[in-house]
Amino acid sequence: ADPETFRRYRELELIHARWAMLGALGCVTPEILSKYGGVSFGESVWFKAGSQIFQEGGLDYLGNANLVHAQSILAILGCQVVLMGAIEAYRVNGGPLGEGLDPLYPGDKFDPLGLADDPDTFAELKIKEIKNGRLAMFSMFGFFVQAVVTGKGPIENWAEHVADPFSVNAWNYATKFVPGGY
Repeated sequence: ADPETFRRYRELELIHARWAMLGALGCVTPEILSKYGGVSFGESVWFKAGSQIFQEGGLDYLGNANLVHAQSILAILGCQVVLMGAIEAYRVNGGPLGEGLDPLYPGDKFDPLGLADDPDTFAELKIKEIKNGRLAMFSMFGFFVQAVVTGKGPIENWAEHVADPFSVNAWNYATKFVPGGY
């Protein structure tokens, strides 16, 4: 591939990796807090949580009506499109805080901890970020497959496997899988 195509693929991989890291954290955190932290959510499993918006009373973020009380899927969709569009436009165009900076690693005001000050440490952090991002993308794929096969969240699947690893494992599900039959 030509250098411009390679640069674009690298940029897309990094952006997807960052979203996957946030997504993986967002999938497990509510379930962990609900199961082990005693925090009450309407629904803590990631693939079931969004359906609460269609229930009577709508969806309360973090189980608290005072934070965001969502009652319209169209309003949420509109807000998501506007906010994500603004963020992406800001990133692509450099924004007022990042004139002439690298769009992937802007540094400057986007690096308040000074992690990119040392070039050797910065190079190492770049490698760690892409490796963790690739792992998160693979994790998200695993979360999707678990949701389809078991109908449960990743933490519940993990807890059941740890409690009985010889009976609750992939082989057990592979030999008895019927789509939608959980």
